[in-house]
Amino acid sequence: MPDRRKTARILSFDIGGSGIKAMAFDASGRALSERVRVKTPRPATPRAVLAVLKSMADAHAPFDKVAVGFPGVVRGGVVWTAVNLHPAWKGFDLARALAKAVRRPVRAANDADVQGMGAIKGRGVELVVTLGTGFGSALFLDGRLVPNLELGHHPFRKGETYEEQLGEAALKRVGAKRWNRRLAKAVKVLCAVYNCDSLLLGGGNGRRVSLKLPANVKVVPNAAGLSGGPALWRD
Repeated sequence: MPDRRKTARILSFDIGGSGIKAMAFDASGRALSERVRVKTPRPATPRAVLAVLKSMADAHAPFDKVAVGFPGVVRGGVVWTAVNLHPAWKGFDLARALAKAVRRPVRAANDADVQGMGAIKGRGVELVVTLGTGFGSALFLDGRLVPNLELGHHPFRKGETYEEQLGEAALKRVGAKRWNRRLAKAVKVLCAVYNCDSLLLGGGNGRRVSLKLPANVKVVPNAAGLSGGPALWRD
């Protein structure tokens, strides 16, 4: 009889400020479906987002488990921050609510953490930065996650945070050329502060990166935000 832990079908969600993506994988991370994306509802309340997740889950049935990447601090499946969604998320038990809606076990984590799980090599100090609606971050040491790293809200330059300088709103306001110059400064600072073996740039705006990157810095596919989902179920 096949081992259900190895043959389980895992539905992975990547919740973003502008879009919600879904894709199914097996336990090893092999894709079992096409990537599907829908717009994040406005206002992005827990009820509205859960309705979208439930609809997308129904379209991907059958599946055995669910993994969710969420744009904020998540501890034990409970949301602590959701700067780019809605204040009602604070204290909301996302994992429990979604598990009740889809009748399957759910594990949830910060979206940058999940993207990192899908992109890292598991060697040395690896820093992951997601460039999207906001500015996400995740730090790994020999493949082990250092939890709850929120670099996006740390002061960066001119009295503004990384998110204020490099988020989606800033990109639209100053244009890609100036945004890339800012990113070059951020890369230099982050590499110096963390002495990372590799700095991985992901997120939806990773495709807008045009600067010449140092040898230890590279852009990774945004799809890692989904492919990292099965790692949440590897104990």
